[in-house]
Amino acid sequence: MKLIIATIKPFKLEEVREALTEIGVRGMMVTEIKGFGSQSGHTEIYRGAEYAVNFVPKVKLELVVAANMADQVVETITKTAQTGKIGDGKIFVLDVQQAIRVRTGETDADAL
Repeated sequence: MKLIIATIKPFKLEEVREALTEIGVRGMMVTEIKGFGSQSGHTEIYRGAEYAVNFVPKVKLELVVAANMADQVVETITKTAQTGKIGDGKIFVLDVQQAIRVRTGETDADAL
């Protein structure tokens, strides 16, 4: 099993969710986050005063999938979330040792 963590632009969330559902992903966790990287924030003017926005709003997706699906999921997220502009996001893939469905006690692949 693999844990896929992806950060994407917020307006791409629904499009990515639909694309993942089409390839058979059954669930994911979504968190609204703020971060900075190459994009490194920007300045805005509010009521005549200029101020720095150092953290940019993003959405973090977390999915646990069977190892044989991981490449397809990464490819789907990459294609769907890409705008070609700075700040499109990052994807990390980690190994998962165990998964347990709390309601039924099912483990590993059955718990997904």
